[in-house]
Amino acid sequence: MLKPAFWKRVTVVLFVFCIVTVGYTDTKPTYDKRSVDDKHPVPYRIRNELSDSEEFIPIDRIFTQFMKRWDLAGASVAIAKEGRLVFAKGYGYADSNDTIRVQPFNLFRIASVSKLITATAIMNLEEEEQLHLDDRIFGEEGILNDSIYCYPADPRALNITVRHLLMHSGGWTRRWGDHMFIPHTIAKFMDVPVPPDTETIVRFALAKKLHFTPGTYRSYSNLGYSILGLVIEKVTGQSYMEYVLKNIMEPLGIYDMQLGRNLAEDKAPLEVRYYEPDGSELVKSVYNGEELVPRSYGGNDIEALGGAGSWIASAPDLLKFVLAIDGDPGRTDILDKERIEIMTNPSTGYAPVGWKATISNGTWWRTGSFAGTSAMVKHQNDGFTWVVLLNSSTWKASKFPGEIDRTMRKVFGSVKEWPDQDLFMYRIPDPLVPQGLEGI
Repeated sequence: MLKPAFWKRVTVVLFVFCIVTVGYTDTKPTYDKRSVDDKHPVPYRIRNELSDSEEFIPIDRIFTQFMKRWDLAGASVAIAKEGRLVFAKGYGYADSNDTIRVQPFNLFRIASVSKLITATAIMNLEEEEQLHLDDRIFGEEGILNDSIYCYPADPRALNITVRHLLMHSGGWTRRWGDHMFIPHTIAKFMDVPVPPDTETIVRFALAKKLHFTPGTYRSYSNLGYSILGLVIEKVTGQSYMEYVLKNIMEPLGIYDMQLGRNLAEDKAPLEVRYYEPDGSELVKSVYNGEELVPRSYGGNDIEALGGAGSWIASAPDLLKFVLAIDGDPGRTDILDKERIEIMTNPSTGYAPVGWKATISNGTWWRTGSFAGTSAMVKHQNDGFTWVVLLNSSTWKASKFPGEIDRTMRKVFGSVKEWPDQDLFMYRIPDPLVPQGLEGI
């Protein structure tokens, strides 16, 4: 016969089950549980209040002054020390029209910081031997062996490899404009409606002469990294975003990063609004040749960039990703040491791969900027790694990350002692389980 204690325990478990069921059917939780707490996304756990402490008052003052000086709407800052998230805070407004304050869980466009994600995905495929860095991209023997890519106007394009694209050495310059930002020119030449998709942009590039022989020179290329996004899709049989999320982000416990959209009405939940400097000129919409719109909302085709610049992320999530590809002992890396060396060590002959610049002393950084956006990630050689995301642009455009870097140097000079905490490990209370029954 079953003991009374057993039935008592069963009754308690059924009581908890009923509460949970009612919670999910009758009311909507204020956050997404994601099944177990280890898979509960960082943004919903971390709020500004967790970095409200006396030692961080200087940071608040520095960023308040920084934002006022440059007329910035909002910013999100995340700082890690030896793999621990010691600071995460938002400043200003996610949407100044609604006076919504920035929180660490807000999503920002990260522009060319996306290239670091794409490079990591390629390296992961190379590590798994699903492709090799010297594999050719185009032609019948290439990865992209569809007929539309097999007969380029310049035969040298048949020699472009994965390695060339990773290193901005594919043969293209921006001599006549950036392929990813001239949609009307491309649509007219290719006789297609605007905006042309990524495949059409690649076909346009292949219909022209290369600017240099692949592998003989380097020239920063958004096109090259957009092509790498197509390579990932061809090799894996998945969409670019699906592969990255399932094989790079989710194993790290990152669930809210995603590809951004062009228009304000299509922005993701928790995504900020973007702001350009006063007096910024309107440009032709990528959706037609008549309407004039802000570059940040329909003037640039962010969606077509794909692997070159389409990602949106929160500062803590982006920082967690970077800590997984740094080779440091603080956190487990998603890539092996050899691939991290290829991406970061200049002596290998590859670097920088994905990064904007890498120095042999262990200092690396990646920047990104659009109209309405500026982002910077930096891995320092003193154990600190940080992310700053902004939802405003300035007249300094791509040179503005230098101002971000100077501001962060002030931050590190102002904090005498960092707390012994790791906000990545913070767990919010579970509102669905009554107090005292958490272990049942």
